[in-house]
Amino acid sequence: MFPLLKSPIPLYIQEPGPDVDVLLSSDHTDRSHILALIRLGDYSQDAFLATDTHGAIVYMNRSAERLFGYRRGTAIGLGVEALLPDVGDINQRLRQSGTRNTLPWRGPGLDRQRQPLMLAGAATHIPSPTGHSHLYVMRLRRPGLPDIDRQAELASLVYRSTSEGMLVLDPKGFILDVNPAFVKLRGRPESEVIGRHVRCLNSPCHDREFYRTMWRTVMETGSWQGEHWGQHANGELYPEWLSINTSYGADDEVHRRVMIFSNIAEIKQAEAIIWKQANFDRLTDLPNRQMFHDRLEQSIRKSRRTGSRTGLLFLDLDRFKEINDTLGHAMGDELLKEAARRLGGCVRQSDTVARLGGDEFTVLLDDIREPRDVERLTRNILRRLAEPFRLGVETVFISTSIGITFYPDDAADAEALLNNADQAMYAAKAEGRNRSCYFTLSMQEQAQTRMRLVNDLHLALGQNQFSLDYQPIVDLNSGRIIKAETLLRWHHPVRGLVSPSEFIPLAEETGIIRPIGDWVFCEATRQVAEWRRQYGLDMQVSVNISPAQLRHEGLDHAFWRSHLDTLGLSPRQVIIEITEGLLIDSGDERIQRQLDAFRDAGMQVALDDFGTGYSSLSYLRKFNIDFLKIDQSFVANLSSDGPDLALCEAVILLAHKLGLRVVAEGIESREQYALLAAAGCDYGQGYLFARPLAPIDFEPLLANGTDLRPGAQSARPAAH
Repeated sequence: MFPLLKSPIPLYIQEPGPDVDVLLSSDHTDRSHILALIRLGDYSQDAFLATDTHGAIVYMNRSAERLFGYRRGTAIGLGVEALLPDVGDINQRLRQSGTRNTLPWRGPGLDRQRQPLMLAGAATHIPSPTGHSHLYVMRLRRPGLPDIDRQAELASLVYRSTSEGMLVLDPKGFILDVNPAFVKLRGRPESEVIGRHVRCLNSPCHDREFYRTMWRTVMETGSWQGEHWGQHANGELYPEWLSINTSYGADDEVHRRVMIFSNIAEIKQAEAIIWKQANFDRLTDLPNRQMFHDRLEQSIRKSRRTGSRTGLLFLDLDRFKEINDTLGHAMGDELLKEAARRLGGCVRQSDTVARLGGDEFTVLLDDIREPRDVERLTRNILRRLAEPFRLGVETVFISTSIGITFYPDDAADAEALLNNADQAMYAAKAEGRNRSCYFTLSMQEQAQTRMRLVNDLHLALGQNQFSLDYQPIVDLNSGRIIKAETLLRWHHPVRGLVSPSEFIPLAEETGIIRPIGDWVFCEATRQVAEWRRQYGLDMQVSVNISPAQLRHEGLDHAFWRSHLDTLGLSPRQVIIEITEGLLIDSGDERIQRQLDAFRDAGMQVALDDFGTGYSSLSYLRKFNIDFLKIDQSFVANLSSDGPDLALCEAVILLAHKLGLRVVAEGIESREQYALLAAAGCDYGQGYLFARPLAPIDFEPLLANGTDLRPGAQSARPAAH
């Protein structure tokens, strides 16, 4: 660290110079002490000087260099009297028998320009076999001011200038002095408190036992600290941090006690704000998810102790998303605040209404005596939330679905109870919304089955459990196969064939739909490329796209286009089928961007299930749709004198006017075929022509050029 510590002789020592080995002599009993002092020197604001046995300077720290005006190393080798002319007196005292080896010292000094310095410090005698070395520590002092007065001046400055209130007590607890900060803090002048006992400052917020305990601790340990309620002269109460310390005299008797008061009102206010932000919903001021879980745990513990029942209601506002989409999020927020207010008016003061997020709320009911009490509360909530909401100039109507469960009847812990209520709420939605549903064991079984199915779904793609069937789309004029719709099948190793209506929603919720969608596209186009090579047909293949794939940008258009190039297929041989429900989200830029990407890649787009969802001519104008697919619900009841025929004819006419072609789904009878063909429908698919077929069963239809119109002589192969 320092040259003196690296080598017995400093690098900057002048020859011939005094030997500095004595300072670090291994025979010296205080060697470690000297090393510590010298290490301390270069970091100290005090000036350090060390001399050898001849009185020559062998060490000077940076503070000493600044004090005496010598650059580093230039004072090494000088006699110490050149800087401290009267140092001989203190050295002589140090050498006297029976004297301590360190003494306080005060005397004059001379800087390099021979200007006088008034110094105060201490000198340390370092005896050795060859003589006497010394270490001097000093700093400037103001002329004419003794050190004890200087210390008193500093203490007084701190006492008078600090922002913390301070008062001094005698051993009996009478107030001797207060500082200005105390006067400002408490609003009481010095004359009002000095001379009085400290108990005059007791707060009405604390009882006698509090102060007895506090002063008992002070008597036993000499100190105490903790939170305390202070009182201003105007009667205002505020939180403060109080510290009490004791000063003892030479006889170890109490000399003074010092009390320090710090106003912590702002700290407490900040803590309260942070706590509220962490535990309450900012929009509705209801407890948030974190506080709800805490209260649910407390309620369950109470039920275990008392044997009572805890009820939990899980609420979800029906079709709340439509409010946000049509009126905007600001109006949606106003609706949530009003819904929270209405919920709060339905429950008891001991119950907890919480907002978990979005449009999900919970109601925690303590100490349920009769289940019918919950039934009455639920009916009241359904009624209140069904009343009209006035949002600015708009009046809107919503409803809610409620799941109900009980502890300990339905679950043994908080997490299971919340899951049960959630399942019951979804059951209420499935039954038609605007109703409540109690949790049952069958719901739990369904949830467990669903969980296992999701786990199996994660493995299905890697274990080649998926396959594709193809249903022909027929030209109604010629009966020839022009296109084929791709249909995904899951062959579960235990459950067998799992319905798409069961596993597709799970794949969408979990995100597995993205890799599955890529696999379907690759496999369908590979199959069509193979049929093209074998049979020389340029038929098109329809691939259904899940809304989840578009909403989360789960499609890699560049990969799809590259795959088509590898197969040698034109993008025009691929039709992307989307549902009408997807178009209601057309304001979502991600969906718009991805639909445009299909068109840019040269693929065609078909609008599936037309007429069952949110049919709007604006969608047909906004998007470049190539095909409309009339939903099978209109075809199923088709008759020559029925309203469905008029609807189908209108759709066909509209589509042709817009330059679109029409596919009718679900054709099962000759009459349906004849009516649609007469109405000018372009294409059809359904069991009349063929069921969805595995590739091996589909190929004979392609090989024979089969005419699939009713009454045609071509034979149709049966499905395997």
